[in-house]
Amino acid sequence: MRAGLGFGIAVAAVVVQPMSAHHAFSAEFDANKVVTLKGSVTKLDWRNPHIWLYLDVKDDKGGVDAWQCEGGAPNTLTRNGWSKNSLKSGDQIVIEGYLAKDASKTCNMRLVKMPDGRDIFAGSTAGDGLPTAAKTPGRGGR
Repeated sequence: MRAGLGFGIAVAAVVVQPMSAHHAFSAEFDANKVVTLKGSVTKLDWRNPHIWLYLDVKDDKGGVDAWQCEGGAPNTLTRNGWSKNSLKSGDQIVIEGYLAKDASKTCNMRLVKMPDGRDIFAGSTAGDGLPTAAKTPGRGGR
């Protein structure tokens, strides 16, 4: 009996831990605050449960802001044409997504215009709403 109980607790710990690391889109991001960022890639962090893309974006005053943008799971992105080698430091990209609720320089990516001009869905967990530009025929697969 004790062995069975111990095994059950171990299985529960393994299952619950990854789930606690995952979050709901609405807990961190505002689907009503769409943002478009044009900048230079500084880093691509390709790991579960979501990728993170870091970029430098010029502000209205000529300064540079460091942004971090969350994407989908690597497996989802791979099916959408991404790989961990899709972007490299210095690549110029455009991101459409949703701002973080905490007013930080953070967004949830919906669509990325790659250096070669392709628009690729970034695996956002926002639901079925796309930024306006992604709804335009010929953009984002719609």
